[in-house]
This record gives sequence, C-alpha cells and structure tokens, in this order.
Amino acid sequence: MLFEPITLRSLTIPNRAWMAPMCQYCAATDGPDAGVPHDWHLTHLGARAVGGAGLIMTEATAVSPEGRISPADLGLWNGRQEEAFGRVARFVRQAGSVAGIQLAHAGRKAATDRPWRGGAPVGTEAGGWRPVAPSAIPFREGHPVPAELTVEEIGRVVADFGRAAERALRAGFQVVEVHGAHGYLIGEFLSPHSNHRTDGYGGSFAGRTRFALEVVDAVRAVWPAELPVFFRISATDWLPDGQGWTVDDTVRLAKDLLARGVDLLDTSSGGNAAGAKVRTGPGYQVPFAARVRQETDLLVAAVGLITDPHQAEEILTAGRADAVMLGRELLRDPYWPHHAARALGVRTRWPDPYGYAV
Repeated sequence: MLFEPITLRSLTIPNRAWMAPMCQYCAATDGPDAGVPHDWHLTHLGARAVGGAGLIMTEATAVSPEGRISPADLGLWNGRQEEAFGRVARFVRQAGSVAGIQLAHAGRKAATDRPWRGGAPVGTEAGGWRPVAPSAIPFREGHPVPAELTVEEIGRVVADFGRAAERALRAGFQVVEVHGAHGYLIGEFLSPHSNHRTDGYGGSFAGRTRFALEVVDAVRAVWPAELPVFFRISATDWLPDGQGWTVDDTVRLAKDLLARGVDLLDTSSGGNAAGAKVRTGPGYQVPFAARVRQETDLLVAAVGLITDPHQAEEILTAGRADAVMLGRELLRDPYWPHHAARALGVRTRWPDPYGYAV
C-alpha cells in the first residue's frame, strides 16, 4: 500500500511515502537574497524527489520577514523568492514527485539563531526583530516578551498567507500546507497555554481556532479547487488536561478544517510548551493520526520516528493513516523510498541515469 497512488481532488500523488518539511536554516539573512532558496535547497529537495518520495514538502516558508523562525529561513513574500522557488518546483516535478510547500509564521518563536549555534533569540543588532504572538507571553525563560497582535495586525497576517499561496501557485507548487503546529503562530492561537486573549480570537474553542480557520479560508480562496490544501497540526501540547491543546481538540478542529476545504491533516505534536514531557518512541505520533482518521472524514498523514518499510506499510494497511511523512530518515537516506520498495517486494522506477543501480 505504501506504493499505491493516492488522489486528492484532481492531483494524483504516485505513492504514500512523503518528505516532511524540515528547516535548513541556510538562506541569506538580509539584502535582496533574504529568504531566497538557492543551490542547497534545490539539491536537498531534488535529491529526495530523485530518491522516490511521492510528495516533496518544503521547509516552513515564512509569509513575511517577521514570520521567519530564524533570519536564515526561507520566505515567500516577494518576486525574487517566487522565481527561485519556481526552479525548485520544476525540478521536483520533472523528477516525478509532487511539489508541495509549507507556509508558516513563527510567532513568538521567531528571531532565533540557527540550531547548531544554540538557537537562542537574536536581537536587532544580529538581524533579529521583536516577535509577535496572540498574547504577550514568551516561549520560555530568556526569550523576549512578544508583542500582542492587534485585531488589525491579525488581519494583515491572514492576508500574508493568502498572498504567499498565490506566489506558491505561480511558482508551480501543487500542494500547499498551512503550518499550524509546533508552537508557531497558528498553534499559539489554538492553545490556551499560549493564548490568553479575551477578544474574539481567544477564550473559547471557537475563538482560539478563529485565526487558523481565517488563514485556511484565505489560502483556499486563492488556491485552485482542483488542488489540495493540507494543514499541519500539533495534536497535543503534551500538557496535563486543561492546560493546553488536546487530541480531543484536534479531532474537533479536523471537522472544521474539512468543512473549510482542507484535504489532509499532517499530524504531529508538541512544540508549544517548553517544559512539556514528550513520550517518544517508534511511531509515537501515529495514534493521534489514527484517531482523527477514525473519528472524521479527513485524510491524515502520520509522522514521527517512522523509519522501517514494514512499519510504514503496517501503519497504512491497518488504516491508521493514508500516507506517512518521513523526516530524519530521509536525511539519512535520500533513496529510502526505492530501498523500501525493494524490501516490500515492489518494483519502482529509478531515474534512467541511475538505472544501473537497480
């Protein structure tokens, strides 16, 4: 089943082994090339397309300069970025994969250094900026207090997502994913842990999910009806009951997302509460995807320590997900899908120049 195609709207993805979005933190940080994908991104994403992944999802791509996790993140707020992304999308499609892009805003977790430099907040003297958030609550001790977004500013962020989706479409992407996970801006609005607002964007479930649904509406309004929209969610904050976002909340939101035109829920977890204790292990997030799939009509992708072909196959055949997202395993082995096919007794087509490898 891992190598059966899946059709979403009018788009057929050739298999169900997909590349998860993974930040590279290696774009130019300022000047005209800020946020522009370059040869590293083309090679990184292109290699996994050549390696046989059915869908290639870019890293979190900021919809505005202040939406970057780090100054070295990719962005899609201008024409120079759009043109460079077009080169990436063309190569991915020519290699036989579907080109997808994840659009994001980092919220209160923005303006940090590259992870291999420690990931600490960077100030304006080092190219940083003051982060924004639903509430003036820092992510953790030592992080700056973010500016609480006004209602007018929220509207501008929603519009930024819509404009970035338009650019993504012109660049040749076939799937757009709204990043609502890992404690970035949309996830911050969803969770009572980080959203203490008392206006129409806080408080109740409807208030806390309003921003996410408005972003989805803005993206869906410009995205063709024949092409799919994904939403990435942190299914739980991994906090005690009543303190954060829960799996029950995820199931409820999934139904609302489906009604707004979302086609698949990319189901991850965590990232919003700095002190949360996450219980990891092989496939540790698969039960979250399975619950959404069992209790709603929304398709789901499972992600998180999926490393073995037989493990991936079992997730699909047991009906716990419709596709699997592979992250670090694809960093270790760009040709994992081809190797997995051989392990499962399925013949895949390597690119002609690599035919001698079969």
